[in-house]
Amino acid sequence: MNETVASRQSSISVDDYRGYAGLSPLAGLLTMKEATTKGLTVTESVERIKRIHWALKRLHMALIARIPAMPVYELKMAFSLHAFYCSEHVGEFSKRVREMRQPPYGLEISPDLMLDLFFDEVLCAPSTEALLLGLYGKALPAVIRALENLMADTNKMFDHPTYRICRFTLLELQDAQQYGTEAIECLVKDTDRAELQGWLATLDRILAAAGDLDGSKEKSGEKVERHFSATPYKYDPVPKRDERFIDPYNMGVNAEALLFDPETAALPKTIMLYFKRMREIDVPEMMSSIIFEETGKQWGYYQDMTRQLWDEARHAMMGEVGFVSLGIDWTKIPFNFTWSLGLNTILTPQERHGVLFTIEQGLMPRKGGKENEWEIGVATADPLTARIQDYDWADEVLHAKIGKDWFVPQIGTQVEAMAFGDKVWNKVLVDWKKWKEDGLTEHRNWWPEVYREACKHWGIEPDEKLLAYNKTYENARADLKEVAAG
Repeated sequence: MNETVASRQSSISVDDYRGYAGLSPLAGLLTMKEATTKGLTVTESVERIKRIHWALKRLHMALIARIPAMPVYELKMAFSLHAFYCSEHVGEFSKRVREMRQPPYGLEISPDLMLDLFFDEVLCAPSTEALLLGLYGKALPAVIRALENLMADTNKMFDHPTYRICRFTLLELQDAQQYGTEAIECLVKDTDRAELQGWLATLDRILAAAGDLDGSKEKSGEKVERHFSATPYKYDPVPKRDERFIDPYNMGVNAEALLFDPETAALPKTIMLYFKRMREIDVPEMMSSIIFEETGKQWGYYQDMTRQLWDEARHAMMGEVGFVSLGIDWTKIPFNFTWSLGLNTILTPQERHGVLFTIEQGLMPRKGGKENEWEIGVATADPLTARIQDYDWADEVLHAKIGKDWFVPQIGTQVEAMAFGDKVWNKVLVDWKKWKEDGLTEHRNWWPEVYREACKHWGIEPDEKLLAYNKTYENARADLKEVAAG
């Protein structure tokens, strides 16, 4: 018996080791040979994680910072999504470091000044073309490469939590990279690449001096001079829109007054629901300024606020989907940017958050709130409209909680926070007449033509009473509260 056991033991080999009845050992994560030969030390793994963590934080803020001044609508939306991806995974990598070592963790300290130089350069890219090449041509591929290297080098079983985080992060960043590559192909010309070749080479040299983003290569030792970042980055809070967005100061159609008019049928209100959704382009433009300028917060704050920013971008795209479904050319509708413009350029970050908080809390009561909008959507008998409002309502419930979690403690009580936001909101609602006097807009009533187009789609005759609708925002806010005329 002893000889048999000894014989069996002597025949065990890491090269062909199998489990019971030939099952793969080690939960199928890796072979026994890989388990005995592959892997990083905890210190080595943590060092790489911290570099990826820092890179994601910098990438997140670079994306957030450029949302308002990015004129291309599709890129505004993509930046919102990709910033959300980064914010979520920063939290995961931060948690993993805390699981692996005793404090201090060093997560608020740059692991390599060359990484900061690299992301400073990307942040300071002077044009859309340069920004796309910096973000999706250099920065994102470097982060993806670091994730792939860590997954390949670490032991999948010993360091499985790290491997798993990398795997899910990689999945989303590869999606972002695919979109970025498409954006470069669509928007960057060969002449742009030629003009930026020196800068792109500088980015490569910076990474080489850092030993690549993850520090896994030998550092070149070269001292690389700043290029675009020689002039420090200055945040641009003024929203910009591409040429498809006409008449951005137009406040000539009060969507809410028609939407919540009990005498108006549900179906025509579809247009105002879609308009309100797509108009939410201005929320990511405004929230970007809060996130970028409110420094020194714990990461949970930035993570939650970026989630809300991305949700608002989704709402804008829901409105876009709605208009396309009706065969309506949304580029003929003025989606004003006066809200984000006013908040970004007149109010402090805390005041902006106060206005946002007051609006979100005001959407919770049934009358004039999100439940009411959902009921209108259901009453239209259009499944798309109902579905849009269903998810919009769900998101806003979360946003109301985010405001309670992060804004109320800054002010005191919820009642005080609401009063604060209500007061500062009126600071940015005084230019209705001046915009017209300055020739910025005529506050054209775009409603009749869009309503007629929708009626063609529905196969019905327009209601003459509705065609005459002509209420503006001159003396009312979006919550229908009266304000002093400008």
